[in-house]
Amino acid sequence: MTTNKALSRLGLAMRAGKLVTGEEFVLKAIRSGDAKLVLLAGDASELTRKKVEDKCGSYNVPLLIGYTRYELGGAVGKPERVLFAVTDRGFADLIRSGWVQQSEVENID
Repeated sequence: MTTNKALSRLGLAMRAGKLVTGEEFVLKAIRSGDAKLVLLAGDASELTRKKVEDKCGSYNVPLLIGYTRYELGGAVGKPERVLFAVTDRGFADLIRSGWVQQSEVENID
């Protein structure tokens, strides 16, 4: 069990069915307005990072970048995961408030 608040809350959001994972599904959630917050692993490829940053910027969706694909995947009980969209405002706020300083954080408004 992780002691990091953001990662713990990410796991709760997954169990509550309030997370979307996978590039195609996350981009769709951003375009449809369902994404309240997007999380990207710090070790994501440059191409994925640019695509997600551009899409979040265009649709005014906050983006947090940090942790590794293994840490994010482990938080939700899955193998490595690079990208998530949080579809619930309450979980989005909880995860943002727990995102730690050790992560690179970028907010695109």
